Amino acid sequence: MKSSKKSKSNNIAIKLTNVWKIYKMGEVEVPALRGLSLEIKKGEFVSIMGPSGSGKSTSMNLVGCLDIPTKGQVYLSHKNIASMTESNLAQIRGKKIGFIFQQFNLINTLSALENVTLPMIFQKVPQINRDHRATKLLKMVKLGHRIYHRPSEMSGGEQQRVAIARALANDPDIILADEPTGNLDSKTGQEVMKILTDLNRLEGKTIIIVTHDEEVGRCADRMAILKDGQILEIQNLKNKHKKCGIGKKQTKQQTTKLIKKKEIKKQSNKK
Repeated sequence: MKSSKKSKSNNIAIKLTNVWKIYKMGEVEVPALRGLSLEIKKGEFVSIMGPSGSGKSTSMNLVGCLDIPTKGQVYLSHKNIASMTESNLAQIRGKKIGFIFQQFNLINTLSALENVTLPMIFQKVPQINRDHRATKLLKMVKLGHRIYHRPSEMSGGEQQRVAIARALANDPDIILADEPTGNLDSKTGQEVMKILTDLNRLEGKTIIIVTHDEEVGRCADRMAILKDGQILEIQNLKNKHKKCGIGKKQTKQQTTKLIKKKEIKKQSNKK
């Protein structure tokens, strides 16, 4: 029985336990997260969905070791991030986690190849090795013909694919994607989501995406729906690939309506 519990524990990549994050604005305290608890297994694909101000980005910052909770615990590979030094956190961010942003965050004066090699430079990877890996990654995201082009010479979809290649530079275990399709049209967004689902399914990467779009959220194994810093519902998604990213992009107003419906349903179930 003990070995079974230990095996289950070893399978957890990320664990948030009763997490609160409170920001101070002068004398006013603003809670962004209110007792949030969530476990994510190794190799799992989880989406975090909710309207603006629901706590999605705050959750992502904590999981990405960019911030620490006010109360509660965030565990990454069974280590409490609040007990780590800034040097330890920087190492984890550099080696264990790959970040993908809505705004791409590429350096415009550098080529696609140079942008992808940057994380490896910080980890002191020899140039011949980093150039080889960056080229391989750009080919993987179907940009082998664009490796010497700068971001300004690329479409939004191509820039996001460069950003995905950069996130994979140091072969991280965990990929965090903040609204990865937010600035893309539906077709390009579907292409980006296919890359992410393939990374999860074929390479076993643990992937967490933040989105306000339910269609995008349904690409995941589970979808955590947030409202006012709390988890309103966690959905286990079946036949996810049939529904993943299909149809028109969902607006933030539509997401707010969806959250309200789920909240009403939850309250009626309690009665």
